[in-house]
Amino acid sequence: MSEYVQTPEEEGGNTMMPAPPALPGAVPAAGAHGGHQPERGPDTGGGLYRQSNLRRRSRNIRSRLAHALCALSTVIAMVPLALILFYVIYQGAGALNFSFLTSLPKPVGESGGGMGNAIAGSLILIGIAAVIGVPFGVLAGTHLAEYRSPRLSWIVRLLSDTLSGVPSIIVGVFVYTLLVLTFKQFSAIAGGVALGILMLPTVARTTEDMMRMVPDTLREASLALGIPRWRTITSVVIKTAGGGIMTGVMLALARIAGETAPLLFTALSSRTWPMGLDKPVASLPVQIYTYAISPFDAWHKQAWAGSLVLVLMVLLLSIGSKLYFGRKMQRAR
Repeated sequence: MSEYVQTPEEEGGNTMMPAPPALPGAVPAAGAHGGHQPERGPDTGGGLYRQSNLRRRSRNIRSRLAHALCALSTVIAMVPLALILFYVIYQGAGALNFSFLTSLPKPVGESGGGMGNAIAGSLILIGIAAVIGVPFGVLAGTHLAEYRSPRLSWIVRLLSDTLSGVPSIIVGVFVYTLLVLTFKQFSAIAGGVALGILMLPTVARTTEDMMRMVPDTLREASLALGIPRWRTITSVVIKTAGGGIMTGVMLALARIAGETAPLLFTALSSRTWPMGLDKPVASLPVQIYTYAISPFDAWHKQAWAGSLVLVLMVLLLSIGSKLYFGRKMQRAR
């Protein structure tokens, strides 16, 4: 049935005109002549908001849980170091004094004595190792970072990674066969060579990583000025990465400072002051080992004091290198 609407011009009359036809699918409007409100669909907006809120809460919970697990793992990793440091200080602080740092060991039954010769011997051995390990390690890392020959670089990395996993006693036996048996005597040089070999992989890989962090734009700018490549590497790349390289060197020195097994086969030990690089020399790790396995209580106390000195040397070396070279790298940036 057709519907009619009244035009404004015919408000006073009875003339009616037909209403325009409704579009397909249109919802009839509510009117005074029997229309009704259309039924509204489900309220999906509130549901989507609630789902988004739940997902956000779930992500926050997982993030907090992961953060708590990381913090707990850090604490668990730090606990053994803290316990070792505390126990060594507790056991060795009582026997540590100035005389211990400057005196020679005393025979059994005599009070006093120290490990002055072992401290001096350790410094000599570390110095020899640095002379051997640092130049070759830096050169190897420079080749890996700058002269990227695929085949040779792969071989050098493989050898470096393999050497870093070789037990130190194997290195000691190798140097014993190479030097000690050849010259028929234990010596500080043999001990320094063994420690230098142990340094090589750490220095090489640290040098490579630090030099790869130098932006290529610095190399390109230097080469664009006509500077030779070798001068660019030495004056630009190594100078920029010098702080990180030295940090790796210090960490490598801290690592070899406590090695005992290779020194038993190379430098052996001595109860006197160092007499020469071609003579046996005392060292802190070997002296600590000798005193620790002895049946004498006085030597046990000195072994703890020597352990404290060694731990403090390594700790101060690591912390000092981190602070000093970390500041230099920040200034360079």
